[in-house]
Amino acid sequence: MCDDPVVSPAMARALDDYRALLATHGVTWGEDPIFYVKSMVTDAYLMGPRDFWGTCYRKVAERHPGAGAEELEDHLLELDMAEVVRDVLAGDLTDNLAALRLTGGGATLEARAQAVLGGRVVRTTLLVDSARDEPATVLVDGEAHEVGPHGALLIPITGGSRVAADGAEIDLAPLARPAAAARLRVRAGMPCRWSVSGAHGQGWYPEGAPHRRDALVRPYFHGDDLVLDVPAEPLAVRVWRGMEYGSAQVTVTPAAGEETLVELVPPRLYDAAARGWYGGDMHVHLNWAGDMVGTPALAAAMQHGEDLHVLNLVAGNVSSERVYDAEALEHWAGKDLPWSDATHLARIGVEYRNDLLGHFYAFAPEAPPSRFHTGFLGTADWPPNSEACEELRALGAVTGYSHPFHVPFSEQDGPRAALLWRRNCSAREIVADAALGLIDSLDVLNHSSIEATALVYRRLIGAGNRLAVTAGTDSMVSFARRGNQSSPPGWERVYARVDGPLSAAAFAEAIRRGRTFATTGPWLELSVSGSGPGDTLHLSPGDRVTITARSVGPEVERLEIRTAAGVHAEGKGGHLTVELAADRPDYVVAIASGGPHERSFHAGGAYACTSPVYLDVAGRHVARPEDVRWCLEWLDALEAMVRGEGRFESPGQLDDHLALYERARGVYRSRLI
Repeated sequence: MCDDPVVSPAMARALDDYRALLATHGVTWGEDPIFYVKSMVTDAYLMGPRDFWGTCYRKVAERHPGAGAEELEDHLLELDMAEVVRDVLAGDLTDNLAALRLTGGGATLEARAQAVLGGRVVRTTLLVDSARDEPATVLVDGEAHEVGPHGALLIPITGGSRVAADGAEIDLAPLARPAAAARLRVRAGMPCRWSVSGAHGQGWYPEGAPHRRDALVRPYFHGDDLVLDVPAEPLAVRVWRGMEYGSAQVTVTPAAGEETLVELVPPRLYDAAARGWYGGDMHVHLNWAGDMVGTPALAAAMQHGEDLHVLNLVAGNVSSERVYDAEALEHWAGKDLPWSDATHLARIGVEYRNDLLGHFYAFAPEAPPSRFHTGFLGTADWPPNSEACEELRALGAVTGYSHPFHVPFSEQDGPRAALLWRRNCSAREIVADAALGLIDSLDVLNHSSIEATALVYRRLIGAGNRLAVTAGTDSMVSFARRGNQSSPPGWERVYARVDGPLSAAAFAEAIRRGRTFATTGPWLELSVSGSGPGDTLHLSPGDRVTITARSVGPEVERLEIRTAAGVHAEGKGGHLTVELAADRPDYVVAIASGGPHERSFHAGGAYACTSPVYLDVAGRHVARPEDVRWCLEWLDALEAMVRGEGRFESPGQLDDHLALYERARGVYRSRLI
């Protein structure tokens, strides 16, 4: 674990404020209770492959038969989150949840017994699940809790709580079982990510370490040469160190009352820095509400434990005016964070947010921007994101749209499919900003739909826009249990080819030049007649180029070489070489993919994608008419959405958006000539 870097007095006060917000409001920290804030209370109990959204929409559809998709979206706030947890789990139980089932026949407790070391008390949450047609009352430590007909409640309890239903006390003995205590020391010789688990997947952690779970619901913590109290029972111990390493594991049974040493070293699969490539996560939050408070020391431990070369911690809001970690940005803007070294660079950046137009990251600004968000708490969706892009780039930042498209759609659906759901953070303005050269990248790798984002990315570069592919996980240090967002930073990365030593300026410039690939884990190379991503080949009609793609990683099942026209060649993972006759301006990208794998935290499986090598022919850059028209259709649909859904204080504010779209249309139309 890392010692706390020295923080400014303003940062210290902000962290104290966050702790007070957590103590007062719980996981939401008192944010405006729009649906994605309200649903935070479910996150800790619904990790893993769960049908959260399907369950929510089915429940509101039952209450509002015949309602359309947009109307159902408006009714999501009516949902009771305890009932959502109950219905999503559908009878299942998690390690941090016990259930009190109320039926016509009585009350029954269900739980996974947790091992408890001497003198400690188990803490969990009680899900009260009523199948009764009438209200019922449950007493917890003398306080009455009423559950409605077929309703549910979530109530924190301990093994020492007193719970009663139907006038009878509930035996809480099934919550815990006593276990003899032992000590475990884990050592790798370098900072790593460790997982120690026992019966039923129960996690064990060093004293003071957050009880984190990743997207695969595995317990984990970071550091080296760490000691933890554990039961004298069989334990699975496993070690990782980010995507450039495999894992090592052992099963051990520590002796009661003694310390057992486990030494494990994760094997290296590839060494990117040795080739001049450095991997970064462009979108990580230190604090963004949550079930704990994120500190710089925790972020430092995670970055070094994952061997993550570049960490962009972004200051941003949730649903109100408060900008989390704005004090850290004010203090450290333009500076490497204190735990940075020759191969690990951390900076404080920005997530600029408008839920209608999209969110984008800014890496390495020299100073805070004048604004961080628009459109929250009923305020105007103004100015357009483009103005913030220009301001942050003037401050030296490199920018890219983040978690672009949450809902999958296909080529057949057309661009309007991305605009069906309203304030869901989709990167809708990117089609205008890209045409006008106001944005540098798109996070094709993210926690949302890779399929939809990759489709939009190919359309954008096919229409003549030069955008780098990047990656941003949206990991949150302040959430210990939140699926992908409680997974460690860097579970997806953008690798950038840097000239010379690693620095913020060099990494940003590599992104601007498109010298990148993004990945969930595999190493991916692309060479087009000796040129790599971001390069432009100046060709004559009929010139032939040789294209080679190479991958490293056990999760890769398929390699593709794509051009603007689609898949040019495909094969198994490892190596693929083909030729291409350049008869028109084009681009070439390589893609590696595979099914679900333990090295990928994304539900879609393994994926990696390069930025393009551009093939300019006879002095012309690629501008495929089909892609240009697709972008124009997008702008028409975006204008209609902004006219219908945007909030403005004057006609002039809407006019600023319309003027932006018209400027972008002019650029696209010029590419059709």
